[in-house]
Amino acid sequence: MPVDVFLDKLRINTDLARRVLAAFIRDETTRAGFERAVLGISGGIDSALTAYLTADALGPENVMGVWMPYRTSSPTSEQHARLVFDNLGIQHQTVDITPMVEPLFAHFPEITPLRKGNVMARQRMIVLYDQSAAFRGLVMGTSNKTETLLGYTTLFGDNAAALLPIADLYKYQVRQLARAMGVPEAIVDKPPTADLWPGQTDEAELGYTYDEADQVLYLLVDRRYTLDEVVRAGFSQKLVELVWRTVRINQFKRKPPIVAKVSGRSVGHDFLYLRDWGV
Repeated sequence: MPVDVFLDKLRINTDLARRVLAAFIRDETTRAGFERAVLGISGGIDSALTAYLTADALGPENVMGVWMPYRTSSPTSEQHARLVFDNLGIQHQTVDITPMVEPLFAHFPEITPLRKGNVMARQRMIVLYDQSAAFRGLVMGTSNKTETLLGYTTLFGDNAAALLPIADLYKYQVRQLARAMGVPEAIVDKPPTADLWPGQTDEAELGYTYDEADQVLYLLVDRRYTLDEVVRAGFSQKLVELVWRTVRINQFKRKPPIVAKVSGRSVGHDFLYLRDWGV
C-alpha cells in the first residue's frame, strides 16, 4: 500500500475551514474585549496563513504584523514577510532582536544553537506582548497541529499566545488552506524552517518529512490506531515509534502550569470562569 494514500484522508473543505476559523478569531477576540490582533510574521507558511485568516476576520486595518529578524535571518524570510504585508495591507513593523539577545549569548559562551533558538523565540514573544499592549491587540499564535503534537515549539516562546487559530490543522492542511486563500506559492512551496541558523530546516531536524508525520499522527491521534496498526498500514516501525515517543515526551508543552490542589476550590480544577462553559 502506498504510504501517501492517507494524505487524501487529510483533505479539508477549505471554504468551510476558512469560515469556521475566521469566525473563531472574530468571536474569541471580541469575547476577550479586543477588536485588534498582533502576530509575528516569519516569512513562513504558518504565520502567513494566520495573517490571512486574521485579516479576513478582523479587517486588515485591525491587524499588526511584526517581522523580528536576528542577524543571521535569511533575506528570503524578509522578502516573504514583506510579501504578506503588501498583499494583505495590514499594519506592520520590523523589530531587530539581535541587540536584545546577544548580551545573554555573550554571558554564556557555551550556549548551544538549541538554547539560542529558544532565547530568540521567547524574545520575539516579549516583543509581541509589548506590542499587544501598545496596539491593543490580542496575540495570535501561528503553530499548527503537527508542531503542537510533536512539541516542535518553544515553551513560552512561539507557543505562547492568546489564540491558536491553526493548531488543529496538520501541515498538509495548512498548505491546502493557504493555497485556497491565495498565500503566495513562493511561501507555500519553500522548505519549512524556523530560520534559526543558515540552512536550518524543520524536516532535517525532525528526521522525517511533514507528510510522513501528518499521516502517522492522523492515524494515531484522529483514528486512534495502535502503533502496530500504523506499522501494518505501511509505515516503518522506526518512524512510528519515533513520532509517538516525540508526542509523549512533549505532553508537558501542551498543558498549562499544573496547580497543586490544597483547597476545596482550586483554580483550574474546580473553579472555572463562566466563559469557560460558553456563557
